[in-house]
Amino acid sequence: RDICSYARTDFGSVLSGETPVGRLPRPDLLVCCTNICQTVLFWYRVLARHFNVPLVLIDTPFIYTEASDHAVDFVKRQLEDAVEVAERVAGRSLSEAKLREVTRLSLTAVQLWMEVLETGKHQPSPITAFDEFIHMAPIVEMRGKAFTVDYYRQLLVELRARQAQGIGALKHEKKRLLWDNLPVWYRVRWLSNRLAERGVALVASTYTNAWGELAPLFDATRPLESAARAYLHPILNRGTGHKLTTMKRLVTDYSIDGVILHSDRSCKPYSIGQIEQRKRLGSEAGVPALLLEADHSDPRSFSEEQVAARLDAFLEVLEG
Repeated sequence: RDICSYARTDFGSVLSGETPVGRLPRPDLLVCCTNICQTVLFWYRVLARHFNVPLVLIDTPFIYTEASDHAVDFVKRQLEDAVEVAERVAGRSLSEAKLREVTRLSLTAVQLWMEVLETGKHQPSPITAFDEFIHMAPIVEMRGKAFTVDYYRQLLVELRARQAQGIGALKHEKKRLLWDNLPVWYRVRWLSNRLAERGVALVASTYTNAWGELAPLFDATRPLESAARAYLHPILNRGTGHKLTTMKRLVTDYSIDGVILHSDRSCKPYSIGQIEQRKRLGSEAGVPALLLEADHSDPRSFSEEQVAARLDAFLEVLEG
């Protein structure tokens, strides 16, 4: 149970041939990147052996502040090598024009996603992080498609209309929280309802923010170089100090009253440093933080009674 539950779910679906949406097609090529965790390397090695297909690894050096030029060049050269492998497997050449167009659409989609998230700064917030966990699917899976741009444009229109009319995601918003780490996917509705009953809105998340904060790095005129920069700078490929700085900024920008730190049993890279971060959020940002133990995909690591008790106690502290 300590191995990433995403990986275990994937292995189960591959071996059983079953998923909620039918069997996934057999891959011709696998690509993974180490900029979020190291487990993915071993996970995809297993898949590559199982399917007997090539595996391309994009290895990203860990950075603490900003990536050096030689780190960017190192990742860019790996992306260029990956293109050559993909061309051999596909039997066709990469279209430079198409790559630039996908990068342009990705930039637009990411910018719109950030605008969607930033509507949460309004009080009352027209959207919660629980909503964002669902709406983030296109930015994760279909970032370079025109559909994704259209989707977020329409969503933004709706959110701004709600904002203008003073319509909040909650009928009576009393407190505002920040969520850290992956969602507890199998209890999103339960957690949402539990907080909503107390007038508590989860208005920001380090996870949803991570899919938008790198927008300034996208450059359609230099697609591979900008991709290398973006791959180097996600929150989990940087020091825990950077993550704390990000949370403190979100606390200020979103008028946060408290923070829930999801201590995810099988996602060690995202959970490391949370005890110290909880302490410093209190001393440096002036907000209380709750360490909530669970797992992003394995319900065996979720105790409804324990979580309810800890949430209630935390909310009592917030309510004074």
